[in-house]
Amino acid sequence: MTTASPLKWGVTIETTSTPLPADLAELYQRHYETVFRAALRVTGNPADAQDVLQTVFLRVLSRSEDGEFARSPPAYFRRAAVNAAIDLLRRRAVHAETVYDEAGSDRAGSGQAAYVDVAPHAGGEPPALLKERLRRAVATLEREDATLFLLRHVEGLELEELAAMFQLAKNTVAVRLHRIRLRLQTELER
Repeated sequence: MTTASPLKWGVTIETTSTPLPADLAELYQRHYETVFRAALRVTGNPADAQDVLQTVFLRVLSRSEDGEFARSPPAYFRRAAVNAAIDLLRRRAVHAETVYDEAGSDRAGSGQAAYVDVAPHAGGEPPALLKERLRRAVATLEREDATLFLLRHVEGLELEELAAMFQLAKNTVAVRLHRIRLRLQTELER
């Protein structure tokens, strides 16, 4: 038997009559918003964020107790969401799946790109296109670097939190973030 459970943001999760561990239901209720928001900020797409949400909790269901999970579930779920979102961005980059694939097509032969109606941003690019380029650039980073960058600059974690999470010195985190920003800048200038 399958039932549907409506959630915030119009998300509906279908469940089966197969019983889930009570702890998983409690974890879901506590952390699904954190996972969804983190995924939405990274992917920029509610449907992709829902996919990430599902992926994260399926991984929790199939995984035995993880040391990081036991220490700090909120940090674990935030990091898991960012990692799953990065995986999704990488798959999209490999398959060139994006709403901007058709953006270069002309409107009725006018010679104008399909995104011209959006207000210009730095370099004359619309903000949505710039965000998509940044997402693609982040997808080129090594997984840990991408996670570190997104947790700092998208999720807003402090250097101290990142140092503890990644088991690094605070100065090491700051230097890595600086180098990551330089690599992203180079990637965006291409």
